[in-house]
Amino acid sequence: MNTVAETNEAYRLVGTPRFGGIVIVADHASNRVPDDIELGIDPALMDEHIAIDIGVAGIAEMMAARDGTAALLGNVSRLVCDTNRTEADPASIPEHSDGQTISGNQNIDREARLARFHRPFHARLTQLLNDTPPALTLILHSYTPCLASAPDEKRPWHCGLLYDNDDRGARAALPLLEADGLIVGDQLPYSGKIYNAAIERHVENEGRPYLYIEIRQDLIAHKAGQGEWADRLHRICNQIAVSVN
Repeated sequence: MNTVAETNEAYRLVGTPRFGGIVIVADHASNRVPDDIELGIDPALMDEHIAIDIGVAGIAEMMAARDGTAALLGNVSRLVCDTNRTEADPASIPEHSDGQTISGNQNIDREARLARFHRPFHARLTQLLNDTPPALTLILHSYTPCLASAPDEKRPWHCGLLYDNDDRGARAALPLLEADGLIVGDQLPYSGKIYNAAIERHVENEGRPYLYIEIRQDLIAHKAGQGEWADRLHRICNQIAVSVN
């Protein structure tokens, strides 16, 4: 079984980090809202993509149960604090998201919210990567088959690969994923060149090999799909780690 090595209000560290291993970053892994924060939205939305990347926590935890793999998971909803945005980005504490107004995030002390959640998450990730440098960092997200605000714009890809200037991981992963019969989006459904704080701060600027993957959430909304992708990514990440180092 995987071990929760450390729990903080801003993050959970699962598994045991190892030099030359795999580190998984899943910053949108939780829909938790602390008791002292009121977002002012329909509670039913907290189980949807607006609040959490469905499926990524299960995949990360299954992967972190294996030797040599650890996962750093966000421990609050992205609506509380989105650690995949830079501090200066207004969307790091969103007042609007996918057509919804987050009234509880208006007129708040943004500095206090960032100090409470954003900075501890990134500080721990920096420490983790420095203390036990991995062979590969896996940045893990999921996306919807379509946005609620654009239901006619379908996303047919099974997964997408994101990157900025360093495309080593993406280029190595593409044929491996396609060999599994998957439709893979290159810089889809988003681009790795915009608003990805994990890429900019922790891997690109430091020259660390990484794979940033977005998985369509209907494929991983259940344990069977999460297990399938955990096995796939364990295999592919280890192949990539050998090829890019």
